[in-house]
Amino acid sequence: MKAENEQRTGLLYGFGAYGMWGLVPLFWPLLKPSGAIEILAHRMVWSLGVVGIMLLAMGRWAWIRDLFRRPRKLALTALAASVISVNWGLYIWAVNNGAVVEASLGYFINPLVTIAIGVLLLGERLRRAQWAAVAIGVAAVLVLAVGYGRPPWISLVLAFSFATYGLIKKKLNMGGVESLAAETALLFPPALGYLLWLGAQGRSSFAAEGLGHASLLAATGLVTAIPLVFFGAAAIRVPLSTLGLLQYLAPVFQFGLGVVYFHEAMPPERWAGFSLVWVALALLTWDALRTARKNRARLEAARAAAGPVPAPATEPA
Repeated sequence: MKAENEQRTGLLYGFGAYGMWGLVPLFWPLLKPSGAIEILAHRMVWSLGVVGIMLLAMGRWAWIRDLFRRPRKLALTALAASVISVNWGLYIWAVNNGAVVEASLGYFINPLVTIAIGVLLLGERLRRAQWAAVAIGVAAVLVLAVGYGRPPWISLVLAFSFATYGLIKKKLNMGGVESLAAETALLFPPALGYLLWLGAQGRSSFAAEGLGHASLLAATGLVTAIPLVFFGAAAIRVPLSTLGLLQYLAPVFQFGLGVVYFHEAMPPERWAGFSLVWVALALLTWDALRTARKNRARLEAARAAAGPVPAPATEPA
């Protein structure tokens, strides 16, 4: 019963995390007339404050000493911070420039890019269904390139930057809150410097647009941190296979907002390209579920073959 309650709680946290990530395109337009780089700088600055408070509440500081004692880990953290700043900045720019649908495509094809990186950089071997999914994904990108009249560069940069970020995080093996704190701490000095420079140039919108606008810019820290906390709570309560399925909620919501709310154009060739991507993801999901089921059956068969574990013998009194 307790395990069921934990899993139900984990699912709620997962829906909350991916739901917030999926609905975030509604937030960035509220920050206009701030530009994408200014919004990104505020996101970095205020995120550090939020995660700092969280770490203070949890009393988790020992990792900082370990991080500075290991230069390679610190360098990887700096690289992760640089990659995710590109991802964040481009996503904000895309949403505020009428490219929500193309941005959502980046997160749809991200699993396919992650698989490709695993093959090329980590030497992983793919099953037939995975190869087929990657091939269909490549075909989808080609169809969309024809439809857009150019490669869907926003989607590709978002997908490759986030997949690269995931690869670096795998190498780092740090907790979600700790890694976000380390990354935003490294990004804080240049972000704060940029905001101070904007203010000195008279180009900052933080004070010029009133208290409401300043409060919304400060809220970027919460918009960044809260979904991450929810994701961390879900990750420890639900299986990875379930979490992998939940990840599609975010781009589905983003795509829906782009078409229904922002009224972005979807000519037939774009529908064709997106349909191919969805077929590839369906194939990938089916293969993952089938493989997980087979592995579970093998494990149960191995346990049954081993038989019950005998109780330890006790000496007579």
